[in-house]
Amino acid sequence: MSIAIGDELPDATLLRMTDSGPETVVLSDYTEGRTVVIVGLPGPFTDTCTEAHVPSLIRARERLATKGVDDVICFAVIDPFVMKAWSESTGAAEGGVTMLADSAGELTKALGLDFDAPVVGFYGRTTRHSMLVEDGIVKILRFEQSHGACELTAGEAMADAIQELQES
Repeated sequence: MSIAIGDELPDATLLRMTDSGPETVVLSDYTEGRTVVIVGLPGPFTDTCTEAHVPSLIRARERLATKGVDDVICFAVIDPFVMKAWSESTGAAEGGVTMLADSAGELTKALGLDFDAPVVGFYGRTTRHSMLVEDGIVKILRFEQSHGACELTAGEAMADAIQELQES
């Protein structure tokens, strides 16, 4: 069973690369008392993730901030070295997107959102999704119907969904 709106975000330890090496990020501590958008992507350096999804998060970052979002977190099942290189190549950090590695797939499995695609060498990867989390509770949750799509989970789509939620 996968995560749903109204659920508490499962706790997991992710990694980020610093100048001193890998650093653990305890997700419950990092999100406590904050409003964050969390985006799970299947593959760093893949076409859709690199050319569409991360740029959409950067483009929407300022608009998301005006909607009360404290941070935009992008994660993938990969090591923190790759996430750092991907962040640098896309300008994610400079664009206000926090890139975290779910190296062991701990968060992905706890969310119930893992998948395999052996034909492209993906095992235990994260389905493409985005969520708005307020103080640990999922308020908005969106999935793409295809692994190569970036429409419902794009940064602009999340900003629109938050606006709709705030207006209702």
